[in-house]
Amino acid sequence: MNDLYLILKNLTRKKMRLFLTSFAIFIAFLIFGAIMALRGALNSGVEMSADNRLVVVNKINFTQPLPYAYVNKVKNIEGVKDVTHANWFGGYYQEPANQVVTMAVDPETYFDVYSELIVDPVQKQAWLNDRSGMLVGERTAKSNNWKVGDRIPISSNIFSKKDGGHTWEMVVDGIFTGADAQTDTGYILFHYKYFMETQSWGGDYLGWLVLTTTDPALNEQVAKAIDERFANSSAETDTSTEKAFNKAFIEQIGNIGLIIFGVVFMAFFTILIVVGNTMVLAIRERTGEIAVLKTLGFSSMRIFKMVLLESCLLSFLGGLLGVAAAYILIQYASDYVARFLPNLVLDQGIFIQALFYMLLLGLVTGIIPAVNALRLNIVTAFNRGS
Repeated sequence: MNDLYLILKNLTRKKMRLFLTSFAIFIAFLIFGAIMALRGALNSGVEMSADNRLVVVNKINFTQPLPYAYVNKVKNIEGVKDVTHANWFGGYYQEPANQVVTMAVDPETYFDVYSELIVDPVQKQAWLNDRSGMLVGERTAKSNNWKVGDRIPISSNIFSKKDGGHTWEMVVDGIFTGADAQTDTGYILFHYKYFMETQSWGGDYLGWLVLTTTDPALNEQVAKAIDERFANSSAETDTSTEKAFNKAFIEQIGNIGLIIFGVVFMAFFTILIVVGNTMVLAIRERTGEIAVLKTLGFSSMRIFKMVLLESCLLSFLGGLLGVAAAYILIQYASDYVARFLPNLVLDQGIFIQALFYMLLLGLVTGIIPAVNALRLNIVTAFNRGS
């Protein structure tokens, strides 16, 4: 008799129990897939950071400006390859609640530093030639249904124009994408000079500088040289790698990693107890049958493998359905949260992790029932059954 046939029969003999147990596993892996995709989205700024990219901000606070003259001074430091700069705009579209990440940047150098951003050369040139134009990230364009050529009013909750208004009308000259699915494209870029010419207060200042080094091994040396160059000045600097900067920024809202670990751990611990208890009861109910199989010549190791495989099949049945549901959920959710999060992606790495946890869940919940079946004495089993 085929072992797989017996396993499937045992697995499906009580369909309601199979459904409820599979559903519990389904929920666990649905949570796992969704939470891990969320974690990837929150950490994408860290994980996608370039190894040789540094961020220079005011030592007092990220919100404090830096003099424009720092650009050329940083360029002249040994080990620096490309330098660009940006200013936070505090943008929103139509309603203050509909915030859009908007930055005034140097169009000539921004894409040299952020080489992972991709824009059509024709669109890029049109933007370079149009001082009042803007480039829109693909995610932002999709969430607002903007197209190239649209004239969009972008307002600021921080700055005002010289005419007293708070709204800048800009033309969408192009839409940029990312080289990777998790590259953040949820923001707008417009000309720094246009921003400075039209806003009502402040002089030539920068929000922050971003630079690339000629070799990642020089990061620490370059960062130290920059901070020493502006030590004891009116605007001292704090230079760090982009990865460290993004990580510190995310941690301002809490330890995301610990929160996610807690949620996933509690879900799996609960499911472990449920599935483990179910398997123990299922094998105990079949004590007499296992004794008959051993009487018919089934070896103890063969029965051990059958019980363990049954547990693993149960785990994979619910787990694969859960991951599939998480994938569908993320596909739909990514459009709705596009304004707030980088692209939600359930990538291959998450799927491989899920497969590993399915196998682990099956082995852990099946090992005790399998060992009990392995050690079962035929005479004792028949006496228990009688």
